[in-house]
Amino acid sequence: MDIARANETAHAVVGEIGKVIVGQNEVLEQMVVALLAGGHALLEGVPGTAKTLMARVLAHVTGASFRRVQFTPDLMPSDIIGVNIYNTATGEFVFRPGPIFADIVLGDEINRAPAKTQSALLEAMEERQVTVDGVSHEMSRVFTVFATQNPVEFEGTYPLPEAQLDRFMLKIVIGYPGEELEGAILDNVEGGFNSADLSTADLRTVLDVAVLAELRAAVRSVRLEEMVRRYITNIIRATRSMIEVSLGASPRAAVMLMLSAKAHSIVAGRDFVTPDDVKVMALPVLRHRLLLRPEVEVEGRTADDCLNQLLLGIEVPR
Repeated sequence: MDIARANETAHAVVGEIGKVIVGQNEVLEQMVVALLAGGHALLEGVPGTAKTLMARVLAHVTGASFRRVQFTPDLMPSDIIGVNIYNTATGEFVFRPGPIFADIVLGDEINRAPAKTQSALLEAMEERQVTVDGVSHEMSRVFTVFATQNPVEFEGTYPLPEAQLDRFMLKIVIGYPGEELEGAILDNVEGGFNSADLSTADLRTVLDVAVLAELRAAVRSVRLEEMVRRYITNIIRATRSMIEVSLGASPRAAVMLMLSAKAHSIVAGRDFVTPDDVKVMALPVLRHRLLLRPEVEVEGRTADDCLNQLLLGIEVPR
């Protein structure tokens, strides 16, 4: 697939989702970047900011199979990946796949379940397969997880382990819409839109799984110059020596930043990565991978604050 067509398809996806999700263009663009780059995304925001609806609409307009897993404290790993059932007629165990066997999986309120249940996603998100009783089961070639979570200080939540967080390519923070845009949301509902019934939004399916696979191949073909590659490496390595953090970004983070920058260049209509692509994607790729020191958090500083300061001190290639 050529870059022009890939760009047109990406914007068509964003445009269709925008029929339902008002005033979150940057968030929608980042979700499409994750989808094109073959990564997973963690959506964080307070209740009522349409996190779940965004994932449902994205699956609808891409024509992908979709399953939702509602994470709760009593959810077990087998409820997600599946279980072997004994067949009395044949005398053999038969694998009954869980809801994770879909193209797009929504892990709703993932931090409502303890780490034991969250870890059920680790193998699937990294290798696109799950192993049950020593047998591996292949998953969809475009398997993508969109997980939602409320901020960790909310009641009844469990923080995600570092290994689980590192599997997500992006952490997308969703805020409140502006005043006019919030009014537009009310206008949509008054005009007949019902979030429980997406048929009321007149959405089009703009691609399918085969086209999505082509888009991901196009992302891999985007040109990355040596100077931009070094810029990515410099950013990643600089996070490990920041005095504000006790744990910096891993080599996987460098790969994620490179792939997301490539996908962002396609959304921007280019077949090459610029330093601006890297800077735009640096925060969503890295904000959940930094473990801040306690005294920094006490001061009220966030990972975004530290990353913005870091980026100012790294020379941008020309």
